Order: sequence, then structure tokens, then C-alpha cells
Amino acid sequence: MAEGEKRRPTLGELIRTQREMASLPMRRLAEMVGISNPYLSQIERNLREPSDKVLEAIAENLKLSSEMLFNSARPSDPEGQPEVVAAIRRDPDLTHAQRATLEEMYSTFRQVTTENRRRGRGTGRAAAVHDGSGSADT
Repeated sequence: MAEGEKRRPTLGELIRTQREMASLPMRRLAEMVGISNPYLSQIERNLREPSDKVLEAIAENLKLSSEMLFNSARPSDPEGQPEVVAAIRRDPDLTHAQRATLEEMYSTFRQVTTENRRRGRGTGRAAAVHDGSGSADT
């Protein structure tokens, strides 16, 4: 990180800050959300990632939108980020869990392809399977 650049808060830090700004003790917010105090503590310390349902309940009780809460904690587009990942992150019709799953799948596909290229396997087989013919020459 360059000097003078401000680090974005993590999701847990953002939740803690918003809770403190609302003058809500952790126990009270956990009770309002319907989760245990230790679980909320783990979320605030970034040890656990809340489900969409829990994130929505936290946002509702802190008078925030869950998308705003999630998006504001997400790092800004890093240099060199694939456009696919940026598009996944921008899509308002996907849940947090769906975005995370798609990003993980995309990353895995890229990693496998890179490994195959490095080993000299290329992508011919994938192309053959994709067109359904079983042959890349059709």
C-alpha cells in the first residue's frame, strides 16, 4: 500500500464501528440479530463470515443496507483484477454467498488452465468437450 493510501475497513471492523456509533453494546446487537454474543464477536474480529441472513439482520438493526455494508467493506478494484471478477462484484442480483462462490470458481478455473498450459497440456481438450463433438477439428 502506497504511503498516504487509506486501508479500507474489513467487514468486521465496519460492523463494530457502526455498532459503536449506534451506542449498542455487543450483547444487545447480538440479541437483536438473534445470534450469540461470541458469534458476533468472531464476526467483528473477522474470524467468521456472516451468512447473508445474519448480515441482513445486522444491517437492518444498524439501520444500513446489507449491500452497502458488504460493498463498503470489500476492497476496491485492485490493479489487474479480471473484468469477470469486477462484473461479479457489481451484479446486484447476486447474494454475497453467490458472489464468493463464483469468484472462487473463476479463480480455480484460471488456476487449472494456467497449470495445464505450464505443463504443456494446452486447452484443446476443453475446447473439444465444450463443442460437444468430442473432437476439436469439427
